[in-house]
Parts: sequence; C-alpha cells; structure tokens
Amino acid sequence: MHSYCRNHSYGNRPPLSSSCAEPKKLQTAELPGNFLEQPAMSTQTMPSNAELRANRAEEALALEEDARLRNDIRLLGRILGDTVRDQEGADAFDLVERIRQTSIRFHRDEDRLARRELETILDSMSISETVRIVRAFSYFSHLANIAEDQNNIRQMRTRSNGSEAPSGALAGTLSHAREAGFSPADLRRFFKEALVSPVLTAHPTEVRRKSTIDREMEIAALLDRRERVQLTPEEIEASDEQLRRDVLTLWQTNLLRRTKLTVLDEVANGLSFYDYTFLHEVPRLHCALEDRLNKDDGGDPGELASFLKMGSWIGGDRDGNPFVTAEVMRGTLRLQSSRVLSFYLEELHVLGSELSLAAHLADVSDELRLLAERSPDTSPHRSGEPYRLAVSGIYARLTATAAKLDVEITRRPVGEAAPYASVDEFKADLDVLDRSLIANNSRVIARGRLRLLRRAVDCFGFHLARLDMRQNSAVHERTVAELLDAATPGMSYLALSEDARVALLSSELRNARPLTSSFVKYSEETLGELAVFHAAAEAHAKFGADVIPQCIISMCQGMSDMLEVALLLKEAGLVDPSGRSAVNIVPLFETIEDLQASSAIMDRMLALHDYRKLVDSRGCVQEVMLGYSDSNKDGGFVTSGWELYKAEIGLVDVFERHSVRLRLFHGRGGSVGRGGGPSYDAIIAQPGGAVNGQIRITEQGEIISSKYSNAEVGRSNLEILAAATLEASLLQPKQSAPRREYLEAMEELSALAFKAYRGLVYETEGFAEYFWASTVITEISTLNIGSRPASRKKTRAIEDLRAIPWVFSWAQCRLMLPGWYGFGSAVETWISQHPDKGMPFLKEIYREWPFFRTLLSNMDMVLAKSSIAIASRYAELVPDAALRENIFGRIRREWHNSIETLLDIMGQERLLESNPLLERSIRNRFPYLDPLNHVQVELLKEHRAQNPDEQVLRGIQLTINGISAGLRNSG
Repeated sequence: MHSYCRNHSYGNRPPLSSSCAEPKKLQTAELPGNFLEQPAMSTQTMPSNAELRANRAEEALALEEDARLRNDIRLLGRILGDTVRDQEGADAFDLVERIRQTSIRFHRDEDRLARRELETILDSMSISETVRIVRAFSYFSHLANIAEDQNNIRQMRTRSNGSEAPSGALAGTLSHAREAGFSPADLRRFFKEALVSPVLTAHPTEVRRKSTIDREMEIAALLDRRERVQLTPEEIEASDEQLRRDVLTLWQTNLLRRTKLTVLDEVANGLSFYDYTFLHEVPRLHCALEDRLNKDDGGDPGELASFLKMGSWIGGDRDGNPFVTAEVMRGTLRLQSSRVLSFYLEELHVLGSELSLAAHLADVSDELRLLAERSPDTSPHRSGEPYRLAVSGIYARLTATAAKLDVEITRRPVGEAAPYASVDEFKADLDVLDRSLIANNSRVIARGRLRLLRRAVDCFGFHLARLDMRQNSAVHERTVAELLDAATPGMSYLALSEDARVALLSSELRNARPLTSSFVKYSEETLGELAVFHAAAEAHAKFGADVIPQCIISMCQGMSDMLEVALLLKEAGLVDPSGRSAVNIVPLFETIEDLQASSAIMDRMLALHDYRKLVDSRGCVQEVMLGYSDSNKDGGFVTSGWELYKAEIGLVDVFERHSVRLRLFHGRGGSVGRGGGPSYDAIIAQPGGAVNGQIRITEQGEIISSKYSNAEVGRSNLEILAAATLEASLLQPKQSAPRREYLEAMEELSALAFKAYRGLVYETEGFAEYFWASTVITEISTLNIGSRPASRKKTRAIEDLRAIPWVFSWAQCRLMLPGWYGFGSAVETWISQHPDKGMPFLKEIYREWPFFRTLLSNMDMVLAKSSIAIASRYAELVPDAALRENIFGRIRREWHNSIETLLDIMGQERLLESNPLLERSIRNRFPYLDPLNHVQVELLKEHRAQNPDEQVLRGIQLTINGISAGLRNSG
C-alpha cells in the first residue's frame, strides 16, 4: 500500500500517487525494489537469542521460499522482456523498462522526481505505444500470478509434510474430530447425510480467454516440473525454450475476445475445469478420506458415501439472461453428458488394457464370468481374459447409452450392445469387477483405476453436474398471472392480495387438471418459461432426477413467489397434485429487506400444509439461498454481512421448530464486496446450526480459474470446503455469539454503516452521475466476457445495475468502495455513543467472535488493494467540479476513517500486518498496477472525447484486463 496524504486536494492534477506522509498507521512495510529483480533483504533489528532459536527454522523456510519465488519471477520476467524486445523492438523494450524501473523507484523511495518522471513518460506516449505498454504490464501481472501460485503450491506441500496439518486441511479436521470423541463410525454417518457442493456460475468477471488460461497453465506446469524433477542440462535448455515458446504464444494471442460469448461458449469454458480438476480430484478426495477413516477404524467397514457433488448455473440461470432458453438448456445438458461419458469411456479403455488377468492364473466370480460372456467382443486375443471381455462389454453398453441420450462421443464400441437404462446399471457392472477382484485376492488392483472410476460414476452420474434453474420472481409472477387469467377470465391475478394469491395457488396445486390450454395463445415470455420447465422434465426422464434438482427464485419476496414456481413445476409434471416434488424449490433472499423478512416467510411456508408436503417429499430438507451481492449493493458491506448472519440465525430457529433440515446456499462472489474471501473462514464464521452438514456455495468468475485450473490447488480447495463443513457442523459451539452485548453492538454498528452507505449511494443527488463518469462501467460493457447484460433494465439507476459490474467498476478505479464504505463513520459514531465501552470493547469482540473477525479481515484485504490517490484521478473524469468535490471528498474522508478504525480494532500498525504473504504480494503489484490505472484514465478521457482511433477503446479494454489480473479477486 502507498503512504497516502489526508489533505489531498484538487488544485493541480493529482499525482500518480500521493507522496505526502501520513501517520504510521496508514503505511505498510517498506516496499522492495524491482518486482522482477528484487534486492536483497534489508538489515533489521536483530531479535533476541531466544526468539532467534524459536523462529530459526521458520525464517529459513520463508527465506528459501522467497528465493524460489524471486527466481521464478526473474525467469519469467526476463523471458517476457526478451519477447517484447524481439517482437516490438528495442525502443518498446526500453520504454517498458523505463516505466517499470521509475515506478518501482517511486514506490520504494517515495521519490518525487521519479513520480514526475513517470507521469511525463506516460503522458508523452502515442496511442499505439500506450497499447504496447499496457500489454507488457498486463502480462507482467499474469506471469507474476503464475509464479505466486506455484509458490503457494510449494508452501502447501511443505505444510502438508509437516508434523501438524495446516488450518483447513481435512486430515487436521478429522484429527480434531477424533479428539472431540467422534469415532470413524460417527464420521461415516455424518458424511452419509452430508452435502458439499461448489456451484460454478458464468458470472462475467473472468476477463481472460481460455486460450490465455491454457498457455498460462502450460507455463505453470513447466515451472512445477523444474521444481520437482532433477533435470539434465539438456532438459533445462529444452524447458527454457518451451517457456519462451509459451510466452511468445501468449504475446501473439489476443488478450481480449473479439466476439461476444454465447451461453454454450460459457458452458464449454466451465466444462474445461472438469478436465483440469474435478473429474480426477473429486474421486481421489473421497477415496483418500475413506482410507483415512478405515485406517482409524482398524478395518474395512465399507465405502464412504459420496458427499461432494458439483453444481452449475451455466446454461440454467435465466435471471436477466434472455439467451438461456429451453433449447440452450438442452444443449448444456448434452455437453455436460458428453464430457462425462467421454471421460468414462477413456478410463474404461485404459482399464481394459490394465486388466489383462488370465483366467487360468486368476480366479473370477460367477457374476464376472457371466458379464464376460455377454460381451460382444469376439477377439480371439482376449478369449482367455475375462476382465477385458467384461470391460469391452461395459464399454459397448456405454457407447450405446451415449447414442440413446443423443450425446456426442468420439470412441466406437467393439460391437452391438444394449444401452444402460440408468447410471445405477452402469455402476452395478463396475461393482461386479470390483467384487470379483477383491474376492480373488486382487484387492490392490481393485483399488487402482477401477476404484476411482466407480467413485466418479457415483459423483457425476450421466449428467456430470447438477444444473440449477434460476429465474426472477417477477417473471414467474407474470407467467402464472397470464395462465390463471386465461383459465379464469376476469380473475386479474396481479390485483389479488398476497393472502388471496396463496390460497388460490394452494388450491391449484391440489388440482389435477392442467392449467395450460392448446387453445390459448400465450405471450412469448410465458411460452419460453413453460418450455424451460418442460425441458427440465424431459431431462429428468433422460438423465435421472439429479440432473436438475433445484429451481431457484431470484428476488424472492413472499410465499406466492415460491408457490408460483410449484405451480409451474406441476404444469411440467415435476410436482404431483398428491404433494410430491421432483425438484427443490429454493427461495433466494437478496436485498436487505428480503433478508430481514426471510425467517417469517419460511415460517409461514413450512406451516402451509400443501407446501410442507412438497418439502417432506424431498426428504424433509428445504434449501434457502442467501444473496451476498445484491444485499451488499443495497445496504453496504457491513450491513449485508450482518443481515446475512442474522437471517441465518432466524432461519435456524424456524427450521428447528418445524423439524425440517435447513440447507443454506451461499451466493458468494469473488470480491469481498460480493461475499468473497477465504472459504474456510467464511464457513467457520457461520452462526451455530447454520451449516449442519450440508452447504452449497457459488464459485464465480475469475475465482473458478484461480481455484480449479490447477489440479493440486483444486484438490486443496475442495478439501477446505469439506473440512470447514465438518468442523462447522460438529466442532463449533452452537451459540450465535459469545455474548448478547456483541450482537447488540453489531446491530448498532450495522444501522450506522447502513445510514452512511445509503446516504452516499442512494440519497446523494448526482451520485449515479458521479459513478458512471468516474468508473469504467460504460466501457466494461464493451468487453466480451459474458452473455448476460450488465443491467436488469435499460437505465442508469444504481438499483437496476447488476452487482457484478458495480463491484468490478469500483475495483478498477482502486476504490473498492463496496468492500468497506460506512465502517469508519459507524465505529466513530458508536464509540461516541458508548464512551463507557469504546474501542476496548470492539477489540474484545474482534478477539472473541469469528464473525466479526472474518468481517474485518476481509476489509483489511480489500483496503490494502485500494489507493485513494489513484482513485482521485478517476474522480477527475467527473465534469461537474462541485459534484466531484462533494462526493469524492466524502469518500476520501470515510476511507481514511475506515483504515484508522480498522487498524485500531485489529491492533495493527499497517494493513495486512497479520498476513505478511498477502501484504508482500499486493505491495509488489503496485508498481505494475499504477501505470495501468494512469493510462486507463487518460484513455478514458480520449474515448469520451470521441477520439475515433479504435486503439483507444482497445487500450481501455486491455487496461481492464491488466488491472483485473493484478488485483485478482476484483469481481
């Protein structure tokens, strides 16, 4: 973080970064030199001998890790520099180096001369030079991310090899559970009822193309091999050449998409992470956990239930996306099934080559012999190899199944066979192989590829991922109104009261006759909605009930919103008039007001006889989704977090009274402003009883690639979700907070923060004008990063803007406003109102309450990425000087205030003091981010002045890419 000046003014053009000193609290540790050529560590005060002895091993490890990271960064930076020189010429390379070194000099020494020199260089560049520089600095960020990710993997391996499992590791949580008195049998029972489901969404904050991600993954794999394999000089030389080849390919590949993504493009991009991670690591995680429990139990009591199930919104989320139609949803399911069936066929192909066991050397079971006899494989070479014959038969049946499901595959069978009627039949045939191997003293063979394949089939079925349907409640309301009004002329459903609607809808649910008629001409919207529900029913018949198990209602505000969906499901045959449902009906409570009403709504729903029958038919489990993004945009970071927490407390109480199991679905985004932050901490910080063994969490945008493009990192993140779910369910205290006074203080702080946030965003005249002028919100819409529009309606109102572009825009101008605004003034006012408690009491809450600690930790991170000096340059884009000074002045004061109060409560001298690794990572990025921000502002001025050069908009788009890469979780 920079050293910022409190009294920054608008006299002359604000500097690239302020250089005036501030109190120590607003300073980070001294910045290092060149990010690509970092200097040796500075001399510091020596610790005592006792401290030195205690910390020697840890410090040595940290120094070794730092050295490895610096080596990787130097290597990639040198290759990128050579590429720029070779491709763009020595002049371009020299310009990049001048900017880079000058920016580093300024950040290291707060050198005023360096600041002025940097501004002069950046302002004197032509548009074409600017675009080249932006590309170079963007790739610096991308390559630095790769190096840091590899360093994180090294640290993860080191920690996993230590005597104690790191926080969030599944092995450590299992040990804690055993220490708490839970036996392996207890844990097996827990996982039998458990559900951990990461749900991939297509929310557009991943600005990188898949082509870029693929090349970056190749670079990461090369670095990993250099780290783990002892290479010969020739191999090192070949590795260097391959790195140069990949970096050059990156340089010559478009960073930006030239065309708009379709929904099926988004589906294909999402499916790539199954190849990278999920198809392999989900089965391995289950098997490793099963082995651990069996080892602790001293025997082999059976297989662990599959509790980790992948979910997806891509291709099923219609909320605000008119391009998700019934046909698109069918195409989505075909693509998903094609991917998983192709995986099974590939594994069977390899398995057949491995199971070369001869009949005269290894006994087989009778059921295996029958399976082999039914095989259409007539090759004489396999006549004495029953396992191979059995696998060939399974392979043939699976290819026939693909044809029956209208799923495209590339492999062909060895002969004709009947398709499987269900995935259970496929699994049963694989079980025959397993039992025969185990019964005939070949358990070690059964524990190889066959075991992982059987587990994959159990986790992924023929559908791969559970696809959620989602639509806005207003669309459901209009659809049902049209159906009812057509069936009963003169009814006017929309004019009915909520109670009257509930009574009417309940009656219709019990009515066996269809509501739709072939003699009525319905609107295009209604026909589209009905088509989607009928497509879901078709998918259930084709792929099984797990293919689409949820229907989510966005902006759910009452009982009728849920009953309307039940009625539409009934029209498609997914809800039976007798009270059975094939789909979970899931309300999504998003705004502050809706979160506050959620417990009362669910209390009445569960008391409603006709709805309760549907819940009972689903195993007496009701899922409720909580929206982090819109609640934040509606009420600010503090109030959103608190109202979500309170809603959970209320829901837990309601569901316990009704004896219904609550499953919470957390709609978290990547950025802190949309509920992001460490998943383990977030789950552990939930109120007692809110997890209860089952949890679903959205994984969105750039977070998907950062978590799951590397198999090892992906496995770790899946373990973290499982470990946190186990710990929060079994090992956390049940009380909501240690003391009632904490809840009361948080309620008051939330109300004060809400007032400050709403006062700025919704009650300040001209704020929307300020936002649209001072951020890249308009230009973001030109990026081809998603199929969904940025706004729900064609207005500039903040209320109608989607939360993703709202947060993403504030991140680009380095204000991160949704992640902190209102906190500082809330604390200041609260302390003035409670002088008897004051700051010591807030520090106590921070120490004792995980919820409050997580809230402040996330704010610590987001404020460390902010820059009030950089943000001031974006404020310059607002043409109305009075409006600019009024709003930015308020933002600047609140920013200073929030940092001061945050550091006081956390007991830190600087932001991220308690997280030195993240502090260093963020700090090292500033010399590369700041020039991109400066250039973006200048290009925005040109673009808005109607500069016809198409490179201007392209330059802006490239800066968005580079800044996003540097900030990482920005959307």
